Amino acid sequence: MITSVGVLIPARDEETRLPACLRALAAALRELPPGLERRVCVIADRCRDSTADLARDAGTEVLVNTRDLTIGAIRALGARHLLRGLDHHASARTLLLSTDADTVVDRDWAVRHVHRADAGWDAVAGTAELNARLAPPAQPRYEALLANVRNPAGHGNVYGANLAIRASAYHAVGGFLPLRTAEDHDLWRRLAHAGFRLAYAEEAKVMTSARLDGRAPDGLSTLLRALTTSGHLDRRAERRLG
Repeated sequence: MITSVGVLIPARDEETRLPACLRALAAALRELPPGLERRVCVIADRCRDSTADLARDAGTEVLVNTRDLTIGAIRALGARHLLRGLDHHASARTLLLSTDADTVVDRDWAVRHVHRADAGWDAVAGTAELNARLAPPAQPRYEALLANVRNPAGHGNVYGANLAIRASAYHAVGGFLPLRTAEDHDLWRRLAHAGFRLAYAEEAKVMTSARLDGRAPDGLSTLLRALTTSGHLDRRAERRLG
């Protein structure tokens, strides 16, 4: 049974979106059983606004990064901090959750992920809905992409904005690598190759920003921008789904 949960949230100049993220996350964590330890860490990455102060005011642990690090290195930094603080729990009973500062989790989000871990899954990829419809014809293009990556195992998508990994599995494969993009997909592939039990969970849901000017290079916003402008996707954009 899971006895502790750590949630990492990379954030770069997210003062307008972070408050909603943290409010929703706090509500989701309150749904967890009493006695289950929970920690949240915002990694304020080279912020020029009040992101770090807002996170502190919300009672969240904050790591301030001033170096030019990749998104993979930023997620790894947050994971190390959280798992070090939870190392009095068995690593097989600690669940690392990853989301994003422009994302709002469902109220049962944490409970859903913990239930999956308690059922024996080592990593779970939830779903991410956009908080606004894309301009036509981008919306049907996006929906077609989602349908194309669906497979017999489930919805087939992997998002850093909605990912859960058992700490023992995370450590076994070396965690997030310092990649410029697709760090979530890379970790998922290494977990699969190592033989860990992976699940696509339709019931673990988040709502994420449909913005076209995201913070991570070649991230979801790059994919959405390509669909909105030309409909042509290069391989880096395609890697954001499936």
